[in-house]
Amino acid sequence: MSEGNDPRVFFAAERTLLAWIRTGLAVMGLGFVVARFGLFLRLAAHGPDAAPPATSSTVLGVSFVLLGAAAIAMGVVQFLRFTRSLPTDARPVNWNAGWAASLSSLLALLGVVLAVYLLVRSFQS
Repeated sequence: MSEGNDPRVFFAAERTLLAWIRTGLAVMGLGFVVARFGLFLRLAAHGPDAAPPATSSTVLGVSFVLLGAAAIAMGVVQFLRFTRSLPTDARPVNWNAGWAASLSSLLALLGVVLAVYLLVRSFQS
């Protein structure tokens, strides 16, 4: 086996994609918590008759959610670019990048949907 056809290179690319997904999900989770934390503080201090939510925590939280979604999307793009450049014998037999790319892209899209949801909920309150 030559160095260019080592399947470990492919598996390293998959681990890197998983790391980007993990990082993106963590950043999106942090963004959700930050966006909702302002509401929690107001409810704790003033009860159900609290003032309308401040937009600063919402904007910061939505920014984190979008950043996490972008991290996942860029991870997918880099993974697809790299795996397409590998020789065929460096990839596992019957392997298809479509599943990994589709599920990862769906996570990124759900991050964008979450950001829109947070913005809409902040303006409804």
